[in-house]
Amino acid sequence: MVRGKTQMKRIENAASRQVTFSKRRNGLLKKAFELSVLCDAEVALIIFSNRGKLFEFSSCSRYFSLNNTIDRFQNRVKDQGLSGKAVQDHDHMELANGDTSSMAKTIEFIDSSRRKLLGDGLESCSIDELHQIENQLERSLAKIRDRKNLMLSEHIEQLREKEIRLLEQNAELREKCGMQLICPPSNGEEDGNEDDDVETEGDCRTMEVETELFIGPPKRQRNAKKTP
Repeated sequence: MVRGKTQMKRIENAASRQVTFSKRRNGLLKKAFELSVLCDAEVALIIFSNRGKLFEFSSCSRYFSLNNTIDRFQNRVKDQGLSGKAVQDHDHMELANGDTSSMAKTIEFIDSSRRKLLGDGLESCSIDELHQIENQLERSLAKIRDRKNLMLSEHIEQLREKEIRLLEQNAELREKCGMQLICPPSNGEEDGNEDDDVETEGDCRTMEVETELFIGPPKRQRNAKKTP
């Protein structure tokens, strides 16, 4: 009779699971013993049941028992960890050295480009390289001019806003002091036109000023006024 293949999954029936555990445990202990005898190997086996019961086997003598194998295992793992760490540190060092070399080359290239932009070390440059440097300088100058024009425009706009604020403050102060507002001349008027009317905002009035022109010493001016 051919035995069917057992599915590798948890046995749901508790009685069948306990029977299977006992059979497989005994078979595993027997195989561990046979391996230690036939191959002269140091074998240690630890089994805990689902209820926490311990089953163990060690091929060492009772004097050393299972602890000797466990200590040997832990020391081996520790040595492998140290050797693995040394290998890892070596790899990190090689990677760091590679990064340092690459960074040094990058710094050297940047320094060479900077000196060429300043006009130094151009003797070894070809015509194509000189054209590239010239185009790069022209693009940089264009960006600098655009930035300067933008800053000047912003500064002019700030000055205009400041002028408007100062005019408003001046008007408020004159109104508080009861002084007549002085309106600036409109565009197209000349400063020398003293006969033109002065227009003011709000309650500003039109003022006319009569002037007389006399030529000569002051006495003649007084005599001229008395002459009918």
